[in-house]
Amino acid sequence: MANLKAIRDRIQSVKNTKKITEAMRLVAAAKVRRAQAQVLGTRPFADRLAQVLFGLQTRLRFEDVDLPLLKQREVSTVGLLVVTGDRGLCGGYNNNIIKRAEARIKEIQAEGFDYKLVIVGRKANQYFSRRNCPIDASYIGLEQIPTAKEASEIADEVLSLFLSESVDRVELIYTKFVSLISSKPVVQTLLPLDRQGLEVPDDEVFRLTSKGGSFDVQREKVASTAAPEAFPRDMIFEQDPAQILEALLPLYLNNQLLRALQEAAASELAARMTAMNNASENASELMETLTLTYNKARQAAITQEILEVVGGAAGMQR
Repeated sequence: MANLKAIRDRIQSVKNTKKITEAMRLVAAAKVRRAQAQVLGTRPFADRLAQVLFGLQTRLRFEDVDLPLLKQREVSTVGLLVVTGDRGLCGGYNNNIIKRAEARIKEIQAEGFDYKLVIVGRKANQYFSRRNCPIDASYIGLEQIPTAKEASEIADEVLSLFLSESVDRVELIYTKFVSLISSKPVVQTLLPLDRQGLEVPDDEVFRLTSKGGSFDVQREKVASTAAPEAFPRDMIFEQDPAQILEALLPLYLNNQLLRALQEAAASELAARMTAMNNASENASELMETLTLTYNKARQAAITQEILEVVGGAAGMQR
């Protein structure tokens, strides 16, 4: 009977664990929807900014504009902005981005360059701090759903490093959202800004839906609300277009960084949803196995009791 009680206790423990993992999965799903709403909310500003940049690009030859954010310098030090999460229980999300950052660091050192780190997320901060890596700044405890204010603070730090020539190039290492079960660590050059392609192409939106009783993500192309158009030739600027461009480029950088943080947050939440869903399924399978074991043990105990009663009755008859 003691064995039966131990099995019952374990079944109850697994049930309680399943309730927790299922609750965490639903919380992650709700936050994915919030991330989606935020992407849609920031799109009008990004579209308008793209329009203005496209118009300026038609009026100016960027190659002839001497702006600090467009200036290509000889590289001696590379700044790496690494984006991870503050919490675990999200599968291999944090581990994959840390491995990608380590691989990039080795590539930079193999080329004979130095590097500096700007860390977003507690996991990367703990990992690289233990290894005495050169961390210039770290940001932990940020909102689960990134905000424009947080992106602006991080962008200011990156701009400060680049404009002070502490670093000659800034690269962003983050996780690109692909689907609920797939994400991809990528490396993107933030600074200096590319002179070509500053206009923003059609965006992609992920929509969280339910299909067959389970969550599903659909990606779809969403055209800009207003297609970029060249400024009229008779338009008169109160300021020099180069000065306007110099003021808008930091906004463009903020927008790029915010989009990357949103992608990383969606990837982390999707990874947590998948991990918790797998944990719930494993708990269900374990409960079935334990229930079967319990029934077999209970049946064996009943059979043993019956044999003892039969044996005792036969002994009395003798």
